[in-house]
Amino acid sequence: MRVQRVRFAYFAVIVCLGAITVARPAVAQTTGPVRISLDEAIQMALQHNHTLLAARTTIQQSQAEETTANLRPNPVLLGDSLFLPFFQPSQLNSSFLDNTVEFDLGISYLFERGKKRQHRLQAAKDQTAVTRSQVVDNERTLTFQTASQFIGVQLAESTLALAQEDLRSFQNTVDISEARYKAGDISEDDYLKIKLQLLQFQTDVSQTQLARAQGLSGLRQLLGYESISVDYDVSGDFDYQPLRAGLEDLQMKALQNRPDLRAAQQGVTAANSQYLLQKANGKRDFTGQINYTHVSDANTASLFGSIQLPIFDRNQGEIARARYAITQAQEQENATNGQVLTDVRDAYEALQSNNQIVTIFRSGYLDEAKQDRDISQYAYQRGAASLLDYLDAERSYRATQLAYRQALASYLSALEQLREAVGTRSLP
Repeated sequence: MRVQRVRFAYFAVIVCLGAITVARPAVAQTTGPVRISLDEAIQMALQHNHTLLAARTTIQQSQAEETTANLRPNPVLLGDSLFLPFFQPSQLNSSFLDNTVEFDLGISYLFERGKKRQHRLQAAKDQTAVTRSQVVDNERTLTFQTASQFIGVQLAESTLALAQEDLRSFQNTVDISEARYKAGDISEDDYLKIKLQLLQFQTDVSQTQLARAQGLSGLRQLLGYESISVDYDVSGDFDYQPLRAGLEDLQMKALQNRPDLRAAQQGVTAANSQYLLQKANGKRDFTGQINYTHVSDANTASLFGSIQLPIFDRNQGEIARARYAITQAQEQENATNGQVLTDVRDAYEALQSNNQIVTIFRSGYLDEAKQDRDISQYAYQRGAASLLDYLDAERSYRATQLAYRQALASYLSALEQLREAVGTRSLP
């Protein structure tokens, strides 16, 4: 029996190890670099960005203030003993306690007048609404930052692809030039010139690789450093996206959607709530008290009441301050309203300007630059064009391609700026 048990345990261990070994390749096949789109990047930032998560706690803090504002005053328990014979302890007996010592036990309560608690609660709720809109405005800003950084990474990757393509193409030209030099078709000086030009292409690749790595690192910080692996990458088309909406439609939509404008409007409501609260605080509260007294073998009850006479202090200063705060909030609302319209106009004009530049490039200059480069390259490799003509065509092609990518990135960034100015990613 012992031998059978040992064999069974050994067999079970072998089966488990085999299952683990078989399972490992499947896990290895599922791992790999993560690729995220722009929408996924924005969602990750809204869920994991630590600065935004810290800002969201202000909503819970403000809601906790609502609980504090709605609390009623606590009752006060009172008690005392009078005429105790501390200096004549020998007289401390039951007869002395019953006939000479006085015992008092009472309870008092502060009765708030003017509906102070209700006004405190309403003021706290209005402040929570302002805080919530401010947090949404932080989300709007973070969305724009994430989209801008994402576009920067796309630009770096597009530029890197162009640099690598140019490097491969020019390396082929260098190889052909070396063969022509060895065959005596070109001079050593021309060969060295074109070989030295290869350094520029190699430098472009190194610089764009650095720009891509830094862009991904900055984007990861916005997404939440721990929320994504270090070897992630972005996905999506780095291409032109036309916009059909007009300026007036965008401004109207911005007035409906901008959370900072909504916060300013709610700030006026909160200022009015504070004004009503300060007026309520001008009402003097009443304190009521009931006491039980035992003295001289007699049990009695007493009622007390107290209230301040509002002769000097009627909370005039705070009421006046709250009234001026309403005016301040109204002016801030007007300023924010104008700022919203200005932001939309500026973003719209910037988008139109960048759109014109991108349209110029797409009207035929990109194809013409490529054709000129290809023709010069073909002619030079066959000895029908000079080295200077070919290098000039190569520089023009590279400069045109880089300028187009920069213009496209500026256009896409301006489009994201317009989305931020309007307050929504769904533009009309």
